[in-house]
Amino acid sequence: VGEPGMPAWRSISLWMDQLDDPLVARPSLEHDLDVNVAIIGAGYTGLWTAYYLKRQAPELKIAIIEAQTAGFGASGRNGGWLMGNLLGEDRLLAELAPQHRRASFDLLHGIPDEVAQVLAREGIDCDYRKGGALYCAARYPEQEGSLRRYLDKLYAQGLTEDDYRWLSPQQLAEQVRIAKPYGGIYAPHVATINPAKLVRGLARAVENLGVTIYENSPVTHWQSGGLRTAKASVRAAWVVPAVEGYANTLPPLGRYQLPVQSLIVATEPLPASTWADIGLSQGQAFGESSRQVTYGQRTADNRLVFGARGGYQFAGQLRHNFDLTDSEVELRRYLFGELFPQLKKARITHSWGGNLGMSRRFRPHMLCDHNTGVALSGGYGGEGVGATNLGGRTLADLILGRDTLLTQQPWVIREGGLKALKPWEPEPCRWLGYNAIIRSFVHEDQVLANPNTAPWRRKLATGIAGFMEGFMH
Repeated sequence: VGEPGMPAWRSISLWMDQLDDPLVARPSLEHDLDVNVAIIGAGYTGLWTAYYLKRQAPELKIAIIEAQTAGFGASGRNGGWLMGNLLGEDRLLAELAPQHRRASFDLLHGIPDEVAQVLAREGIDCDYRKGGALYCAARYPEQEGSLRRYLDKLYAQGLTEDDYRWLSPQQLAEQVRIAKPYGGIYAPHVATINPAKLVRGLARAVENLGVTIYENSPVTHWQSGGLRTAKASVRAAWVVPAVEGYANTLPPLGRYQLPVQSLIVATEPLPASTWADIGLSQGQAFGESSRQVTYGQRTADNRLVFGARGGYQFAGQLRHNFDLTDSEVELRRYLFGELFPQLKKARITHSWGGNLGMSRRFRPHMLCDHNTGVALSGGYGGEGVGATNLGGRTLADLILGRDTLLTQQPWVIREGGLKALKPWEPEPCRWLGYNAIIRSFVHEDQVLANPNTAPWRRKLATGIAGFMEGFMH
């Protein structure tokens, strides 16, 4: 339930439920404004952009217009991985010269440390723990081969064991003990957090810098030069639509960024004896290596938070009801129970989900068009907790006309505006393609998870899933 007279924002996720501050709405936009920068959305992208703009150009007048409350979207619902990565970074950086590629990887890997500096500067406590991430081959032997091939690819791009390191089953067990370990990859540049504490803390930080946030103020129309809500208009030299998974609410953004859903569960706080069996004592994130994403962490109050797989609704419709069904909860229980059999009967106290943005070819973008005064960053594909910090820093430099390492990256678009983005195909092509790909992934997983499956069937299932995966890019 929410606070008296307020929407039930606290029930959005475990993270929002753990907030100490009252979820009282900020004032809505009631009068016309004239500002330098109007930002749509008080999630990570909008708040980070405002933060870095104000730090570098405190004279700017900036307003953030939020449909609900800060953290209502993916920023308050995600799995709590603060990654020093960007979706598809290996593909995006493949064509760069070796020294430039190394500098780009270092830029990405430094994201958690940059965030940590802001947390210290602004006094934000979000349960930050930089314990790295463990990508585990944990359910069938083919996972070891795919992880080793991925690691070889990273090393071929100039990365080293300081960036990603192979762990034998024995070395993996020093950090996490899973039922069927085949080994894994350790990446040090990942932290875990309570994401709602971060987004709420950032909102207070930008307000302290002089940014005004208007809540309960859905934007009904936007264009170059301004935006409108039901009650007021905003004129602005720059408009930053920072809506990610809610792009289809602001045409024409929905052509370029589709909402997909991620679903998560959390157990009750588990006893110290259980965690002594499992590990994860340093705040490590972990994932099981399959084509469908699984991820988890041990929270600061000793729960297991676990997310797996997702969904897509026909015509890119938003999912609004995230009261997970019994089958949705039990699928995630089954998957984490395969990793940690001692948790198969653990009580699940929270289940939730959210909409996140996926761009065509799974390519993140940071775009700035000085001709129209429009700047945006998105397409994070589920890796947005860290990528939004990079996006906010990058948009700030682009808007201010600064030529920096941030603005020289291959995911930055300087010309062509929105038309430079690759649009998604019309329906029913998207729906049919999504379901064909996901079914091939599910079939592969079922075949490989059965140790009695004949070798030829295992090879065939993997070949079909790999072929279908190629269509995604």
